This record gives sequence, C-alpha cells and structure tokens, in this order.
Amino acid sequence: MSDKNIVVSVRNLNFAYGSQEVLRDVSFDIAGGEFLTVIGPNGGGKSTLLKILLGILKADSGDIKIFGQRPGISKKVGYVPQNVTAGRGFPITVEEAALMGRMLVKGGRTKPEDREFIRGVLDELQILNVAKNRMDDLSGGQRQRVLMARALASEPELLFLDEPASSVDMEGQVRIYDLLAKLNKKMTVVVVSHDLTIIPKYATSVACVSKTLHKHDEAEVTHDMLHEAYGVTPEMQEDCPLELIAHGHPHRVLKEHD
Repeated sequence: MSDKNIVVSVRNLNFAYGSQEVLRDVSFDIAGGEFLTVIGPNGGGKSTLLKILLGILKADSGDIKIFGQRPGISKKVGYVPQNVTAGRGFPITVEEAALMGRMLVKGGRTKPEDREFIRGVLDELQILNVAKNRMDDLSGGQRQRVLMARALASEPELLFLDEPASSVDMEGQVRIYDLLAKLNKKMTVVVVSHDLTIIPKYATSVACVSKTLHKHDEAEVTHDMLHEAYGVTPEMQEDCPLELIAHGHPHRVLKEHD
C-alpha cells in the first residue's frame, strides 16, 4: 500500500475510560477508496474508535493521522452519528439542518447555489419532499438520512458512519447501503455495523474490534473474523454453524442443526 494513498494511519493507539480499558495497542491503515466495515461486540470499542479518529475523544497514547494531520474538524471528513434524536426540540427544518454541514465549507456563509446543492443531496437521499418539515416531525429513519445529508453537504473525501441503518426498515437499509456504495466511488467510507450481511455485497475490507483490532483486506466473513470480533470459537461454529449469503438483498442463513 503506497503511503500516498493512505488517508487514515493509526499506530499503537490506547484508550481507557478511567480504569476501564477500551482499546489496546491498535494499529492499522485505511487507504483511499476503501469501504471499511467495522464489526465487533457491544462495548468492544467501535464507536469509541470512531470518536478518536474524529477528534471527539483523545487517545491516551498513540499516533493518529487523518490526511496526514491530527484528528479534528475538517471539511475533508464527514460524520453520521448513531443518535437519531439529533435536532429534536429545536425549531429547525430538514433543509436548514443539512445546510449546517455546508457552512463548514463556506465558513458560515452560504449562497443560493449552496441551497441548490443541498436540495440535490436531499433528493438523492429521497427526503426532498420533507425539506421544509421540522426535524421534530420526522421518523427515526428520516432523521438518520438528514444526518447523512448534513455530513455529505461538505463534500467530504472520507465519510464515517456509526450504525447508519439502525433506525431504518429493511428496504430503507438496502437503499442506504446502495447509496454508500455509490458514494464510495468518489470517497472513502467507514461504517460501524452489527449487520455482518452487508460485508459480502458492499465492503472492500473489514476491521474486527474487541479492545484490539484486526483488519482484513477482504470482503468476506471468515471463522477468524467471528472469533476476533465476537469470540466465536471453532467449537461453537460446529455446534451452530453460521453461513452468510447475499443475493441482491442481504440475508442470514443458519445451517441445519444435528
């Protein structure tokens, strides 16, 4: 992997909440153009890792570079958090919420063409019809797409998403991941997800996070990944073997038990 193509570089990262160790000696690179899926158990450190890469949290030790710089606010980086309650309680419309992301590029000032750009993003996310609606009036899935629109408003080169389809029905999930695959043609995408079935169809690489991190430059779920991310042993696989298949719409199949 050429150093010129590396957009994220992490070396010997360690982080703890007080005495509770969360991430230990984490090192990996993300190349430009990757669609990296981050998997692992609840509490394994996935969301914490994203927040460190974004500069929201500071690592206890280690060297972290995003586009050669320390983590922090950057118009090159977009972020879609898991919290779909964002925007509730504020008298703000969908279009205004998305426009906030554009202000990062424009230094707080926007022009009519910026609103046109935002409306194009909303249209691509299939929420242009609610552009004038208040955030309070949206469903969880619609709010999630508004957060995506806000992240895309700055035209980032790297997009981080934390469980982007967690509040969306199956049809909506497929639409979101199809859109991310389309965006991946022009930007690097990093998605935290519990859904292993997105890996065969969408991912180009996988990071298994459970305090430590193991990165695999392949788009398939292996026994090693299940062990690294969830502690699934070969013996457990023999007792209840799991097979993951994706034919258009991702789905999960359990083999017949003995």
